[in-house]
Amino acid sequence: MRKFVLNIVIVLISFSFLSLSYAGDELEPKETELNLFTGVFDFSDHNQKGQIFGLQHQNDDLFRESFLGRLSPITGGWITGNKSVYLYTGAQAEYDLGFLTITPSFGPGFYNAGDAKDLGSPLEFKTEVQMSFNLSDSTEFGMSYNHISNAGLGDKNPGANSYMINFLKQF
Repeated sequence: MRKFVLNIVIVLISFSFLSLSYAGDELEPKETELNLFTGVFDFSDHNQKGQIFGLQHQNDDLFRESFLGRLSPITGGWITGNKSVYLYTGAQAEYDLGFLTITPSFGPGFYNAGDAKDLGSPLEFKTEVQMSFNLSDSTEFGMSYNHISNAGLGDKNPGANSYMINFLKQF
């Protein structure tokens, strides 16, 4: 637990320095958002759970307004303490409620189990919901929950549930 808290502190300090270095750029439009996150991978399986570290990129220039909300493409990946790797691309919707933003997303991706749970297929689908609070015009802090599964396309389909703490920065 101490290691997890230490990693969160390191992430927050790192992004605080980024926030200070871009503080004078408030008049320029923000086009890119980076989401750095850490948390617990596969928390519902006590024999397989492990720490997760990841990064997600979202380009605001490519958003589209639709009946589902403000949609934009995302690309990202993570690695766990059990050496599993997941790389994905997909789309997210964004619902800005003032100081709070709700962001559901979906994306297919490539999963390599490493020493973690075999999810039955290298093709896995990630569904996620994130809730973040606006700290400034270009910085958010939040939490997210996701589930990855192969939708029954693999030999087996145990799935994995994860929760993360997110730090989002727009540039």
